[in-house]
Amino acid sequence: MDVKIGRFFDSVGSFFGGGDNIPWCDRDIIAGCENEVSEAGNAENKNDSLMRLSWALVHSRQPEDVNRGIAMLEASLDRSASPLQTREKLYLLAVGYYRNGDYTRSRQLVERCLEFAPDWRQALTLKKAVEDKIAKDGVIGIGIAATAAGLLVGGIAAVVASARKR
Repeated sequence: MDVKIGRFFDSVGSFFGGGDNIPWCDRDIIAGCENEVSEAGNAENKNDSLMRLSWALVHSRQPEDVNRGIAMLEASLDRSASPLQTREKLYLLAVGYYRNGDYTRSRQLVERCLEFAPDWRQALTLKKAVEDKIAKDGVIGIGIAATAAGLLVGGIAAVVASARKR
């Protein structure tokens, strides 16, 4: 289990150390965090363990893990002990919604994080990733709409041309 927790901290460390990519988390790390929660003695340790588990879940490649992490964070958001803890939970929720493809909700949450700390590099990195996805989806949407309009105009032209030949 110590190796799994070590990988968790390596993953977090690489993210905070300068990597611009949002890290992924595997099932072994999630399982280690779940064990840590079940073995936590006092309330403070359990809260810390739950935050690590939430982090692992929203960084998972499995949608059901991400959804579970989002649910945990939303349920605990109003019980945050400090503005720093609220900021962390908002950030993790933004990551979860980003992973689920709800980029609008993710952007709203990351902007709330930046109200607490406008120069927070991780939140700025996530905001850029979200905005890049929104822009990419918008360009794809415009391309699909233009193609559909072109096909419609082409179809109408074909019908008109066919009617004129008769």
